[in-house]
Amino acid sequence: MTQKPLSTAAAERMNLVAQDEIWKYRLKAETEARQNWSQNWGFLATPLEELLKGDEEPLTPKPKIELPERFRIRPVTPVEKYIKILPSPPVPKTTQGFIGWRAGVPGLNKGLAHAFEIRSCKGAYAKELSWPEQGIH
Repeated sequence: MTQKPLSTAAAERMNLVAQDEIWKYRLKAETEARQNWSQNWGFLATPLEELLKGDEEPLTPKPKIELPERFRIRPVTPVEKYIKILPSPPVPKTTQGFIGWRAGVPGLNKGLAHAFEIRSCKGAYAKELSWPEQGIH
């Protein structure tokens, strides 16, 4: 029986020396990993109580340093001093009346109604030029 000649791809796959070197490298890597496992991952095998127990010294309180006045934080001012919330009027019965219902009450629309006229940039520039208001809009 005669054997068929090997193709070049099959011959490259049959490179026994290279395959042997690869196998040696894999065995060496596995051996090193096995030896270093307890050092790198041994904490996974120890019980949690043993890890938490430890031999830590009790913490000594740090001495408090008195800060200069410019670095001290002022006490917080209560919000009620600046913001006063008035009771709301009764809720409208329809959804149409619900839109802007607080703005219609004279005491509650302070944030919405201003005593001054809001001007756009165009209006402010026209005011500087002393144009009449009819020419602005």
